[in-house]
Amino acid sequence: MEKPHLLAVFGYPVAHSRSPLIHAAFGQETGIALSYGKREARPGHFGAEVDKFVAEGALGFNITVPFKAEAFALAQQVTERARQAKAVNTMKVTADGELHGHNTDGDGLLADMTVNLGWKLSDSKILVVGAGGAVAGVIPSLLQANPSRIDICNRTISKAEAIAAQNPRTFAVGRESLLQGYDIVLNGTSAGLAGELPDLPATIFASHSCSYDMIYGDKTTSFNQWALDCGAAQAADGLGMLVEQAALAFEYWFETRPATAPVISMLRHG
Repeated sequence: MEKPHLLAVFGYPVAHSRSPLIHAAFGQETGIALSYGKREARPGHFGAEVDKFVAEGALGFNITVPFKAEAFALAQQVTERARQAKAVNTMKVTADGELHGHNTDGDGLLADMTVNLGWKLSDSKILVVGAGGAVAGVIPSLLQANPSRIDICNRTISKAEAIAAQNPRTFAVGRESLLQGYDIVLNGTSAGLAGELPDLPATIFASHSCSYDMIYGDKTTSFNQWALDCGAAQAADGLGMLVEQAALAFEYWFETRPATAPVISMLRHG
């Protein structure tokens, strides 16, 4: 019997991760035997835990908070997407033990927005709330869909300016410079996990606006509820992005792209 390919997700904490469930479903669908676990690495111990996992014969692994930048530094080779994001969320272990890094977050978000949700990004005005690593990693992919502009609004304007400086058609905007009625508003902050809302005017939304919250939960996120209360047409959370970025990671390892709709449905409806 074929020995299952050894895979895992690294993070701290990592107990909540849905990645093992997602990749088990992909393995079943594609007929690829795999064993996908969770590896908790304490800050300062990520490199040592990776070495241990590679020594066990790992094919690859995913990386979540807070190790994506560290994984980027650890990789011997990185893809263009990883270089743009300066972060790695997917690592492949080559036959000679080299670590090759990739980042699937941005393209996962783009696939969810354009394929699953059917949103039109070309010529759109996009507002991105937040300027952390999650945002920096997705801007290049959003630009690939040819929006007319991407505005980044963040409490610390210098962080937004740093991302804008790296990308065309991308602008750091203060609260007073926000446009009215963006086509798409993307929440890239984790404030919603605590039920907090950003200090932004309701006028960023109009009746045609779509709201996307990169976090996800069993019920409508507080950011998306606020968007709908402000009159937005549609709201989506980050569950689809989670599954799409996982499918792209799976493709990076196995050169086959699994179907995502059944897995999104399974996670959404149990």
